[in-house]
Amino acid sequence: MMRPKIAIVPGDPSGIGPELVAKLLSEDSVCEAADILLVGDAHLWQQGAAQAGMPVKLNTIEESGVASFSGLAHLDLDTIAPDDIRIAEVTVAAGTTSLRCLDKALDLAQAGLVDGVMFAPFNKAAMTSAGLNAEDEHRYMARYLGFTGYHSEINVLDDLMTTRVTSHIGLKDVAANIDGPSIEKAIDLAHATLARSGRTRPHVAVAALNPHAGDNGKFGREEIDVIEPVVRAFQDRQMNVTGPWPSDTVFLKAKRGEVDAVVTMYHDQGQIAIKLMGFERGVTVAGGLPIPVATPAHGTAFDIAGKGIANVGATRQAFDLLVRMANTAKAEAGAAA
Repeated sequence: MMRPKIAIVPGDPSGIGPELVAKLLSEDSVCEAADILLVGDAHLWQQGAAQAGMPVKLNTIEESGVASFSGLAHLDLDTIAPDDIRIAEVTVAAGTTSLRCLDKALDLAQAGLVDGVMFAPFNKAAMTSAGLNAEDEHRYMARYLGFTGYHSEINVLDDLMTTRVTSHIGLKDVAANIDGPSIEKAIDLAHATLARSGRTRPHVAVAALNPHAGDNGKFGREEIDVIEPVVRAFQDRQMNVTGPWPSDTVFLKAKRGEVDAVVTMYHDQGQIAIKLMGFERGVTVAGGLPIPVATPAHGTAFDIAGKGIANVGATRQAFDLLVRMANTAKAEAGAAA
């Protein structure tokens, strides 16, 4: 199989993104696993190399050469002036370059010129100030691609994936937004993403909403009336879906490797657990989008930006997972042709 072509975006230049990419490119086997296209202003990559103390060789190509590039290449853009970069500050300029570099990478993926996109950490406040106009970058990407199907953020830690039925909404609104179709879509997305990463017959565990899984209706009936019927419907289709499990114990099963994915009912129900289990290895996948997209799960880390001490672990995990997903997508496309 030919190596996948991966576009990498530097993320917010005020944070640790450019440094992380420089460190990633210096790691063994990274440039052997995929053909890599750095998408962004040349000085952003040079900034990262200087921060990391690791050289990044820019093999700059014209956009007309993207279709035939191999190895490590660079597509130069002009999205921010060097003097407009303010380390550890939220700025409109940083948000603008984040969006424009991401746009270009998505354009290339949509045109079939790259097989996947990885972005270093963005700062949502900076992107919002620059016109994000969406709940988060995942909604932004779907809108930019014209994708109207179901999609959601998926968090990955080593061999474990988590997704959720509700996401960036107030806790007081969670119960009202949980229904059978929403749970079904979240389970289907988890299952499809696991399959895309090469997993066969994955075990998807569904978390309860209420303490003690509702304790037979004593603490709420969502488990009985809403969640259990959906789980049974998947089981009737001979799919390995179980639950609803109490949310204070389901991640113990996950930690022991007994499940491949956990579907949670709300944002922090899964995020707290998975970040405690391995914050520096976590990956976020844009689940459901028509192209593979991944990023390290942590943020821009303004407290250590520019100091050269950022941990590249999650970035390497994101890259490795993206390569697997891109390879699977290429194989599926080849089989369908």
